Amino acid sequence: MKEISAGGVVFRKIGNDVQVQMIQDRYGKITLPKGKMEAGETIEQTALREILEETGITGTIVHPLETITYQFAMNGGVIDKEVHYFLVEATGGTLQAQIEEIRGVEWLHPLEAWHQQTHSGYGNNDSVLQKALNALGYEVNGQ
Repeated sequence: MKEISAGGVVFRKIGNDVQVQMIQDRYGKITLPKGKMEAGETIEQTALREILEETGITGTIVHPLETITYQFAMNGGVIDKEVHYFLVEATGGTLQAQIEEIRGVEWLHPLEAWHQQTHSGYGNNDSVLQKALNALGYEVNGQ
């Protein structure tokens, strides 16, 4: 069985400063907002809907970053997961965690976001965040 999800690395500019949004999932890990595609949605629509639902922020897709794939076991079967990530610029909304799904959400300096990702995040998100930060003008190296 295949499951398709989408999400993004959300950023905002405040004057000359850039901030990146990171979430803490229900397991206490640092990650990026994402969720399952619903019937009739495009991948891009899924990404923007999930970001809004999980974090309260609306955004505009700047460009695709990466598609990651992995497998996990569920109900005695194996699920092939495909997650499409986009670089998304925040355009509005109020930062608020969807407490049914995640523990928290915050805006961080890009290098602090990288530190949290590489120390408390899922390894398969490292390259996604690295590509986003590079696109925003921050040089970081994979672990």
